Amino acid sequence: MAYNQSGNRPFELASKSNHIHIIKDPEVQAFLNNHELPKEGEEIALDSNYIVDIDYEKPDSVEYIIAVDGGDTTVPVKSKFPSSTLTFFQFGANLLTISDLNALKEEAFISPQSIAKLKELQRIKFTLPTKNIGLIKKDGSRATLSYSVRKALYDFFKTHEYLSTLKWFLFEEYKTQPRQVRELASHPENSSSKKVQFDRDAITSDYILKHSDGDLFLTDIFRLHEVVDEDLGAGGIVGYLRNLIEHFILIDTIRGVYKRKKNSLSEVLFIKDGPLGFFGQTANMHEPMRELINHLQGVLKLYFVGIEKSGPFVEHAQEIKDKILPGQAYLLSNGHIYKYIKPGASDNPEAYGRTSYYSSKIIFKSRDERIYVITVPTQNSEVVLNPNKDDFKNLDTILKYIEELKSDMYDNSLLPIALANKLVSLSDHPSSVLLEKFAKRLIK
Repeated sequence: MAYNQSGNRPFELASKSNHIHIIKDPEVQAFLNNHELPKEGEEIALDSNYIVDIDYEKPDSVEYIIAVDGGDTTVPVKSKFPSSTLTFFQFGANLLTISDLNALKEEAFISPQSIAKLKELQRIKFTLPTKNIGLIKKDGSRATLSYSVRKALYDFFKTHEYLSTLKWFLFEEYKTQPRQVRELASHPENSSSKKVQFDRDAITSDYILKHSDGDLFLTDIFRLHEVVDEDLGAGGIVGYLRNLIEHFILIDTIRGVYKRKKNSLSEVLFIKDGPLGFFGQTANMHEPMRELINHLQGVLKLYFVGIEKSGPFVEHAQEIKDKILPGQAYLLSNGHIYKYIKPGASDNPEAYGRTSYYSSKIIFKSRDERIYVITVPTQNSEVVLNPNKDDFKNLDTILKYIEELKSDMYDNSLLPIALANKLVSLSDHPSSVLLEKFAKRLIK
């Protein structure tokens, strides 16, 4: 690293020739020779066993579309040392009917009239301390960042009445015989206290578990506190948390419909922005999610899909789009993923994403030649090594509606996701600037 200019001394300029030492180094050359880049389109061969045709005439019961998307922005509220940051989240859940879509899907741009067509728009806000900010406790003391994050998440779930849904979800209360215990790897206030038991009967009406090392919030089960660093901050949990909350908006909706009239779930197509999986510290949630999906698929038709807008799978889909015919889908096998998309052995016996996904990935080419990367739950919500069409329930119907939901606002975008994104996304200018000023004015 070069020296900065200080006082009357000049700024240190980097040498114009030092790169030659790297270029001639045999260890660097050997390192580069032993690595491989992803293959490009002309080098990729598709296995015809995984190409499936879509049946557009299959009857279905879908009458509604529910889509969820979220956005976040992190703003500095104190720039001088020690610097402090907050992260603002905003999530959107909208409900469209099929008749709404027939009127809206041809529009290339969002208009006030289009927004008025939404039967229900729900904006959900959440504020998270992410660096050098401590909650003021009742006794006037300042809490640690870790506790402040835990309390903020608990309060958010409590305010939006998601805690009862979380308990219903974790302990599988939709079953005749609910689960009794869930386990937390370690206590958030005492890492030496391992395998903490969340006993369903011991949880208070406020969804708190009494413990000798300190009371536990039910939301501690997400384990996000494990990656909060008092010095570096909590920025590393933002992406995991956005995905988690998007999931719980849908889970809460599913629970509400299930309790009132479970068969009505077969009238809804649920669309989530991003893949159907839980990642990082929250990956343990994929197990109760698999249980819920398996239960629902056993008693009714479930239409549930995740849409990926970016990342290596989307880039790969663009590389192979000319190898798939319109109206076809390519089911991504484990061998294909590890040979062409992700580093690893193509004969890996462990399915890609088995510890985080409750779905498998598909590349779909619509009849108007748009390319989509989606994840759809499989029969047993297990990631499949070598998938076939029968592993996916209701795949024809899901892909038919993805095609009908096309939007020209963005490349290969879907109308309800584009609408939700338009209504909740937070721009760098002016949103983050205004939120920064707003936070600085109110925070102590």
